[in-house]
Amino acid sequence: MKRKLFLLSFLVAVPLLAKELITVGATPVPHAQILEFVKPILAKEGYELKIQEFNDYVIPNMATQDGEVDANFFQHMPYLEEFNKNHKTNLVKTVSVHLEPMGVYSSSIKSLDELKEKSKVSVPNDPTNENRALEVLESNGLIKLNDTALKTPLDIVENPKKLRFIEIEAAQLPRTLNDVSIAVINTNFALSAGLNPTNDALAMESIDSPYANILVVKAGNEKNPKIVALGKALNSPEVKEYILKAFKGEIIPAF
Repeated sequence: MKRKLFLLSFLVAVPLLAKELITVGATPVPHAQILEFVKPILAKEGYELKIQEFNDYVIPNMATQDGEVDANFFQHMPYLEEFNKNHKTNLVKTVSVHLEPMGVYSSSIKSLDELKEKSKVSVPNDPTNENRALEVLESNGLIKLNDTALKTPLDIVENPKKLRFIEIEAAQLPRTLNDVSIAVINTNFALSAGLNPTNDALAMESIDSPYANILVVKAGNEKNPKIVALGKALNSPEVKEYILKAFKGEIIPAF
C-alpha cells in the first residue's frame, strides 16, 4: 500500500509538459481557417497554435515587427516588400502557402461587356494591390497601362470606356458594390463578404500570378524551431489536400 501511495504522489507531483505557444496574426478567411486546420498537426509536434485575427493589412505586420505575434499570414511578397520600404520594418518570408486569385465583382451587371462609359470602378488603395487590380482589368481589355512598377489610375494610357476609379481600403471594397459598376476585390475579403469567386466573379486573376500568400516573420526568426515547424505544417500534404477540397479552386496551393 505504501508503494502505491508513493507512486501516486510522484505522478501527481510531476506536471504535464506544456506545449510551446506559437502566436500568428491572420485575416479571417481563408488564412485563419487554414491555420485552424493546422492546429492538430502542430499539436502532435508539441506546439499550441494561437490565432489572432485582424481585418487590416498594417497592424499584423507591425505586431510581428514588435514581437506581439510570432508570425503573420495574410499577404504576398510584393506587398511585404513595399511595406518594409515604407515602414522601415525588417520582415521576411518563410514559406509560400496559397494563391488567392483577385476577382472582378458586380451587383449590377453580369458581364464586363455590359460596362457603360464613365462607369465607376473601385480598387484597393494600397500600392501593390492597386497595381494588381489594374493589371487584372488590363488583362481583360478594359484599360491599357504604362510600364511603371507600381501602377495607379494615373498610369492608365488607354481607357476606351472612360472608367472612373475610386480607391478604397481593401477590406471595405465589398461594401462599395452598390455604389459602383464593378469592384476588384481580394479573395479573402470577397469570401468574408459571402461572395464565391468561382460563381460570382466576372473575371479572375491568372493562376500564373506571382502573388502567393506567405508566412512572414521578423528577420532573424526564420530558423526558430517553432517557426520551422509552422512552415512545415503549412506546406504539408494534408494542408494541400485541405485547400483543394475546402475551397474548390477559390484559392489554390502555392507549394
